[in-house]
Formats: sequence, C-alpha cells, structure tokens
Amino acid sequence: MTTTARHLVAGTWEESDAALDVTDPASGAVVGTVAWGDAGTARRAADAAASAFDAWAELPARRRADILLEASRLVAERAEDLGTTLAREAGKRRPEAVGELAFSAEYLRWFAEQARRPGGEVIPHEAADRRHLTITRPVGVVASLTPWNFPCSIQARKLAPALAAGCTVVVRVSEKAPLAVTELVRALVDAGLPDGVVNVVHGPPREVTQALLDHHAVRAVTFTGSTPVGREIMAGAARRVVRPLLELGGDAPFVVFPDADLDAAVEGALLAKFRNSGQSCIAANRFYVHEDVHDEFLARLVPRVDAMTVGDGLADPCPDLGPVIDDSRVGAVTALVDEALSMGATRLTAERSVPSGGSFLAPTLLTDVPDGAGLATTEVFGPAAAVFRFRDTDEVLARANSTEMGLAAYVWSSDVSRCWRLGERLEAGIVGVNNALPSVAFAPMGGVKQSGLGREGAALGLAEFEDVRYLSLGL
Repeated sequence: MTTTARHLVAGTWEESDAALDVTDPASGAVVGTVAWGDAGTARRAADAAASAFDAWAELPARRRADILLEASRLVAERAEDLGTTLAREAGKRRPEAVGELAFSAEYLRWFAEQARRPGGEVIPHEAADRRHLTITRPVGVVASLTPWNFPCSIQARKLAPALAAGCTVVVRVSEKAPLAVTELVRALVDAGLPDGVVNVVHGPPREVTQALLDHHAVRAVTFTGSTPVGREIMAGAARRVVRPLLELGGDAPFVVFPDADLDAAVEGALLAKFRNSGQSCIAANRFYVHEDVHDEFLARLVPRVDAMTVGDGLADPCPDLGPVIDDSRVGAVTALVDEALSMGATRLTAERSVPSGGSFLAPTLLTDVPDGAGLATTEVFGPAAAVFRFRDTDEVLARANSTEMGLAAYVWSSDVSRCWRLGERLEAGIVGVNNALPSVAFAPMGGVKQSGLGREGAALGLAEFEDVRYLSLGL
C-alpha cells in the first residue's frame, strides 16, 4: 500500500513539486511519499490558522467538544487500518501501533470532556465597591512540532488541548513517519473541523520551524524531541516571546530495591526498556539494582531478553521487537555499546544475528559500564541499556539524579514509605512506582531540568494553551 502525506492549508489537501519517499524500516521498501514544502508553505498555513482563529475561539465550547468527540470516535474506528500504516512506516509492532491510535483517540475524548469545564475563578474582594475575577482565553495560533517515535499519540496530546482551548494549529510532523498522523488530522476534518483550524505542513524542519516562529500570529510552540533541538526552538521563540511547551530528552533510571517483587520488576523492565524497540523518551536507560538482589534479578531478566524475537512488526506471529527507525539509529546505538565494551564493560546478553534488509538491533544489556561511558550518560533511544549495582538509597539517588535530564524515573519496591520518599527526591517529572507505563491522558506529562518546560495531558495540558485574564470591576 502506497500513501501520500499531503499538506493541509485552509481546508485544502495539497501536494508539492517536491516529495520524499517514506520507507519501511523493516525492509527499506518505499511505502509512501510526503509532499515537501518550504517556508512559504508554512507561512500560508499560519495565515490560514490566523484567519480561522476568531471564529474557532468564539465557537461555544460544547461545539468544539462535539467535534473532538466525533474525531475520537473516528480514530478509534479506524485504528486497525491506521495502525497497519503506522507499523509499516515507523517499524512498530502492529499491536503497539494499533494501541497508539487507541491512545490518540483517548486524548481527543478526554479533552473533549475537558473543553466543557469552565475556567477562571471569582476572587474574594476586600472592598465593598470592587469585585475581582479571572477568565481564560485561547492563546492564539499554535505551532505543533512532533517526532517519529510516537507520531500519532504525541500529536494528539498537543492537538486535543490546543483545540479544546480554542486555539488554531499548524502541524509539522517528522518526514520519517508522516502517513498515519496525516490520517489522524483527516479524522478531525471528517468530524467537522472548520477550514484552517488545523493545518499540516511538511518540509525542512529548521526552515519550517523558523517560518512559524517568525509569523506574527503564532503565539505558542509545542515541541517534542531532543534537548539540543529544544534549546534552538526556545531561542527562536524568545525573539517574539512565543510561549514554549517543550518535552525533551530523557535518561530514565530504573531502580530495584531488595523488597521488590522481582517477577513484576522484570516484567516492568522489559516494558520500560524495550517498548517501541527502546525508542521512547521515557524509556528506562539505566538499571540500578540493589546488591542484595542484583544477581537474582539478572538471572531472571537476562534469559527473558535473550529469548526476545526480532523481526518485522507486521509479521505473524508478531515479534517482540521490531526494527529501529533507520540505519542511523542502528549506528548510534551500536556505537554506544561498542564504546562501553571498549572501556571494560561486560556483555550480559548473548550476541546474535538479526534479520537482514532492515534496521534491526539485537536487545543488549551490559554491566561493569564505566560512569563516563555514553551508555551511562546519554539517551540511548534503542534496545540497549547498562545495569549497575547499588548499596543504599542515598547512593542510588545521587546516581539517578546525576544527569542533566529529568523526564522519567522508575522505582520498584514494596515499601510505601520508601516509594513516597523516592518520588519526592528523584529529579524527574514522571515517576513510575511499580508501574512501567505511567502515560495516561488524564495525568500531566513533562520533565524537569533539561527535559523540558510545561506539562501535557490533564487540566495542566489545557492551561498551556490558555491566557488568564484578570478583571477588576468597580461597582
């Protein structure tokens, strides 16, 4: 099946003179094309969003909610077909891809409900002839910039609250996986979204982003991606004081205490590390296992990792791991593993071959990794990780917090007091306690330190796209 990801500008789906191929990471086969625009395309899309803003902002919240609810229904209804498209273009296992579409539908549904909840407050007055209150208004046109690893759910996490708040949006998605997310936007159009409320632009990332940040009507930019690129976007946003909402890189520690349920911790480790072939911002990067259970934990974990199957995510039976997104990711992860081995690390998992013809990697665990190795200090974004011993809570806290990143962390223990205290002291915006899948639509997602600004999901996610207006009334 070949699909074309087109631009959407002012309600019209457009192609460009130039186009890029979209390839299947499992085979290298061309599975579609993406129209390739430029700064001019981005400016026209922002103009369309600006023209549509007033009418959309003034539309009753109930009507905006109805459109989001219908879009949620359509995405859920189309999840099987769109999941196949997503699995093919991004290399995902089909069950994970279908699950991502279902999660996208959940964001649309949750914010449809949230759109109808009133914002603002009445503030108690201190003078008989004064009254004070706040109201909320949509911030304006939003630039929404999303990556390839979870292209649909991350875009839905941004689109749904922005639209619920009354903002209009220009979407720029990764050219590596643009097909399914284009169809996600089509569901919004089919649900009755007015022309120009959501626009889609494909093109060179820096050129398109710069054009949007420079556009007079763009008031907020929401971006998910690496910390270095996030810094560039924040700097660009500063020129016009565009509000930044940034979910950036992660380096999540996964801490196992001696009183943990080890079977549950092993299952959690497999999910937290290897979901989406390790290509997740909240993926477990560094395993810290208490010395009392270190050997037993590895005795249970390593055979499970060695037994994982690797292959095409659309195969039947479905493998445990699909490919990573492309050969450059293969090279980056392999380089981190090779560097650690050259510095004295020990391979825990077996060396084995992987299918040829695609960007496949064998799942890998190393121990004795020096603290200065890249595998111990950088976001891996692939199916490889280092395992470390620790002796006490203060030590593991210091090591877990020793990175500039602070997106997610995981703790496995049966001691409620310990879990609570770790949750307070770990420098991470998201802490999974005996839970390897903390992401839900109704809870805030985001990082601290160099992992970003702001929160997505929950009521806080809606507030990111609203301005608060204070009214002081003389009576």
